[in-house]
Amino acid sequence: MTNSPSNWQKSIEGEWHGLPSIFDSEGNHIGYNKVYRASVFDPQTGQTTYTMNTHLQDAAGPLAARFEVSDIFAFGVIDSDQDRIYLGPDFIGAGHPYGTLVDAHYYSPAWTGDLRTMVHILPDMQTQVYSSLIYDGPKICTVFNGIYKVAYDYHTNPETRSRIDAFCETERVNGRNPHILPCKKRGEWNGEMLVYGPDQQKLGINQVHIDYQPLDLLRAQMTISISGVFEKKYKFNRYRNGNRHFFEGPDLFGNSFGYGRALYTSQHFYGQALKIKGREFLIDDQFTLSAVWQFYQSDRMKYTTFGVLRWSEKQL
Repeated sequence: MTNSPSNWQKSIEGEWHGLPSIFDSEGNHIGYNKVYRASVFDPQTGQTTYTMNTHLQDAAGPLAARFEVSDIFAFGVIDSDQDRIYLGPDFIGAGHPYGTLVDAHYYSPAWTGDLRTMVHILPDMQTQVYSSLIYDGPKICTVFNGIYKVAYDYHTNPETRSRIDAFCETERVNGRNPHILPCKKRGEWNGEMLVYGPDQQKLGINQVHIDYQPLDLLRAQMTISISGVFEKKYKFNRYRNGNRHFFEGPDLFGNSFGYGRALYTSQHFYGQALKIKGREFLIDDQFTLSAVWQFYQSDRMKYTTFGVLRWSEKQL
């Protein structure tokens, strides 16, 4: 333990409020989980305690009985920027910060679920893009995902409470939206993605450009150009069937599965021992993306990259 918080701990100060959507294993929306959570560092003791207040809304069936709880989650954390170790009783495992991204893998005894959670703090430092894949062994049981906003006086300031409550109501509408890219519009995404090595140290920034051209209502051609810490350019066609997406070469092959706005991808480069595992989250109706791409060389993580990519339309 230390008498100063980690950089990640500093970045998540305050109380974070959201209304994550709940999806079953096939990607069907089945309700919401009203949440506010906080991770508090005590400088007197050097201890960190994470609390999470959750209540399901509009949820029914066996998943509701499994994931509703009667008490507030609270668990100890060994805080560091290398590993944040969750000591229970409510969550046991660890989270791994990469700057303003945390990639966590842990177990919930109350939910009897094994969780893979990813939280991306956007550049405004007021917004988090969150998702949890919850497993029974190798099988996905359910998925939670959504956007959170930070507040410091929600319980005492009516203006703050009104602002946060209004935001959560927008999540009630937006959380059901599927991950669908433009069907008839040609355009491009541009932005910066931070790059970290497997040792969680920042290597720099990549400039990312994605050229997007629809081929028909369900297919599009994409060319991705990356420059900065490393150089990469590749092209592929993609096809969507419901919430399943497929990448069909020539440079990259794979598939992905959408749970609402969040698309979880597995992509393999042709003729190379190189692949990407990622999450692409549509933040708004302007097709703004929170993108997390983890590159694996010979099945060993080489880079974790993440950032915000903004869409602009081009003439066909």
